[in-house]
Parts: sequence; structure tokens; C-alpha cells
Amino acid sequence: GMEHIDSYVFNKAEYVRFNSTVGRFVGYTEYGLKNAEAWNSDAGILGQEQGELERFCKHNAANHYSAILDKT
Repeated sequence: GMEHIDSYVFNKAEYVRFNSTVGRFVGYTEYGLKNAEAWNSDAGILGQEQGELERFCKHNAANHYSAILDKT
């Protein structure tokens, strides 16, 4: 399967990311943990992220995959 990670960066440090495998936001700093908690409890935000994932993956999976293979 393919995993999609959506990272949110502030001052060059990742503070929260959406992980498609668990279908949730994961926080990495105190601020990120607070955001993740709030966003994970908001069905609208989760749904939007998962909807983007669907569109992104179906649209770009083949291109994205070949780009990854080219780099390795």
C-alpha cells in the first residue's frame, strides 16, 4: 500500500502531520500535539484531509511512484 504524509512545518520544524495509514494527525511538539488532538476530534478536518488524500492518490500515484523509483 501507499502511505501519504501531510507535514505541517513552522519555523522549519515539523510540528504536526497527517498520516494516511492511521488516518489521523500526529503531533511532534507541544503545539503540534494540541493541534493534532483538536483536528483528530474534528470530523470535518479529518474528512477534508482524507478527501484530499483520495484525490491526490488517484491522480498522482503513478507519477509519484515513478518519481520515487527514479530517485532510488
